Amino acid sequence: MGRRCFVKGVGAAAAMLGLAGVGAATSVARADYFGQSPKTPMYRVLVPEIFAPLPDPADHVPAIVVGSGFGASVTALRLAQSGIDVAVLERGSRWPNDPWRNIFVIDTIPDGRGFWHRTTFTGVNRIPVPVDPFGGVLDVRSYPGIDVWRAACVGGGSVVFTGVMIEPEQRFFDRVFGGTVDYRQMHDIYYPRVREMLRPSPIPDDIYGSYAFTHSRAWDEQVRAAGYTPQPIDGTWRWDIIRDELAGRSTASATVGCSNLGNSNGAKFDLNQNYLRFAEDTGRARIYPGHRVDTIAEVPGAPGRYAVAVTKLAPTGEVLGTRTLTCDMLFLAAGSLGTSELLVRAQATGALPNLNEHVGQGWGTNGDVALARPFTALDVGTQGAPSASRILDEAGAPVTLESWFIPGTTPFDIGLLGSLGIVLDNTRGRFVCNPADGRVDLLWPPGGAAGYLARAREVNATMIGNGQPFARSGLDADASFTAHPLGGAVIGRATDGYGRVRGYRNLYVMDGAAVPGSTGTVNPALTISALAERNIEQIIRSGG
Repeated sequence: MGRRCFVKGVGAAAAMLGLAGVGAATSVARADYFGQSPKTPMYRVLVPEIFAPLPDPADHVPAIVVGSGFGASVTALRLAQSGIDVAVLERGSRWPNDPWRNIFVIDTIPDGRGFWHRTTFTGVNRIPVPVDPFGGVLDVRSYPGIDVWRAACVGGGSVVFTGVMIEPEQRFFDRVFGGTVDYRQMHDIYYPRVREMLRPSPIPDDIYGSYAFTHSRAWDEQVRAAGYTPQPIDGTWRWDIIRDELAGRSTASATVGCSNLGNSNGAKFDLNQNYLRFAEDTGRARIYPGHRVDTIAEVPGAPGRYAVAVTKLAPTGEVLGTRTLTCDMLFLAAGSLGTSELLVRAQATGALPNLNEHVGQGWGTNGDVALARPFTALDVGTQGAPSASRILDEAGAPVTLESWFIPGTTPFDIGLLGSLGIVLDNTRGRFVCNPADGRVDLLWPPGGAAGYLARAREVNATMIGNGQPFARSGLDADASFTAHPLGGAVIGRATDGYGRVRGYRNLYVMDGAAVPGSTGTVNPALTISALAERNIEQIIRSGG
């Protein structure tokens, strides 16, 4: 594949980031799954597991957790361990792993299994690529000025992220959280607790030295030449499976740039292999795929008890039924967008009128910028997904660059090196709802990414030369999307200091919606998980 064609196809492949009566079921005519998408028969053959009949939760459950990502999984496990019965509601499917099947994509080419009910996907080069509408693992929501990537599957973001687990610098953490959360407590107790569960570690030397990480070694050489010292990155990868890929004992997945659309062989140590599995092992937590939560409300005459309206979905998007469940404790962990939408809609429609003015505020992109620069070495190899190293630049606004990968690379022409830039930036948007139809929109400032885009580009340019045509072409940086949405129900504002929603009892925010728009120049997964560990411990200890 020629270099020009490859550059045009970067975003099309998947972009550069690693990087919608109580207890009574509504009768809905059930069509054959095959009739919903032209490729559905193929998907049923390739992944029959996701077409199995879906279980239904009881009409009333002591605790409901909405979502199944990092905050949700932590919450479900700790509640179950404390003796509370939990229903985990997830709109997406529960996908299997297999050492030889391509579960999510064919080779590195995405289809409907990759994306949540879309007909096109636009990557960082802004070229729309047609995809088959189906209930795949990555949801892309487009708002004026920003696209937001989020998960739609059991395991949430742990399935579609690139495994990076980094603790922020205290000075950056304190700047973001403003004293609401004690960094030393997080550092001493809760970050280690998450690391013990998820077992992150840097790329082993033998894997780093393989053909699949030629790009990582070249990235490190370039940053050293620019005067930086690359620091190793901890990732939640199963290095034994990656070794199997390199030796031909497993289908190639992580070693050929698969990450954003899942890893077919389980190479990523996602939440299905730890928190969620352990929660189910207690016998008190059950996971319900294909259950989308549409609205929440306090049960009339029963303060502290909640009604949760749910739509049951087939992988094709077909509606299989609707129900309203009730619970004594409601934990919102549907991601920054999902949790914020539920709260903002409930406030605007009067379902939860006592929510305060901070609901829907403080949303940010974590300062995400996708970056690229020319590959200056002559060595060839595929581009493995795990990130090897990072640099921090504080000459202006603090910014980190992490070594990333370009999906779909061939061993014949690498062409580009990818980076993820994360800038400590205070640009924020807010969610608003039209109470007439319940539609929630994100209001992002016009040109909101301009400042942090320029800062990330400035640092990237030190590696590629300010006067080079590539830097002037616009191909070097893009901030029109984020894979790290944060905020909308910020801790200490919309909630108290432990995620209890102000104005209501037994209602909690346990995910990235609680984070004030940034995690301080690092990827959010570790901080979201540690914050959930901290908050649920306090909630259980205090009895609510």
